[in-house]
Amino acid sequence: MPTDKEKAAFAKRLKDLLEPLRIRGGTKLAEQFNLRYHGERPVTPQTAHKWLTGTTIPKPDKLRTLAEWLNVKEHWLHYGPPPGSNAKPMARGELYPPTPELIHLASKIGSLMPKDRYLVEEMIDRFWGEEHPDEE
Repeated sequence: MPTDKEKAAFAKRLKDLLEPLRIRGGTKLAEQFNLRYHGERPVTPQTAHKWLTGTTIPKPDKLRTLAEWLNVKEHWLHYGPPPGSNAKPMARGELYPPTPELIHLASKIGSLMPKDRYLVEEMIDRFWGEEHPDEE
């Protein structure tokens, strides 16, 4: 369960992304969000207001829609930047700069047998959210 601090930080990131679009209130946010959301239950202005005030963080399906609409990664929108990095939002497809730990991990993955490396790469693609051509 997110802490009050995490919810407030999410609300700030969301408001910062909405500012250039001149979306400041729950009614306008709900209206614009629902134009893009294709789930079963659209959001109410009250729910959108709760996002903006840091009372709640959206469920994963709604967070995904927000991230796609605002052209940022879901992870960044939900959790913010990794510790020690700059605070600017990252566009979808943009990668965090490699750290020594990441380079070490990539080296380990690269040294696996081809079939095992393929399995790890498939898992990463699934978590990353890439669509596979054979699943269309």
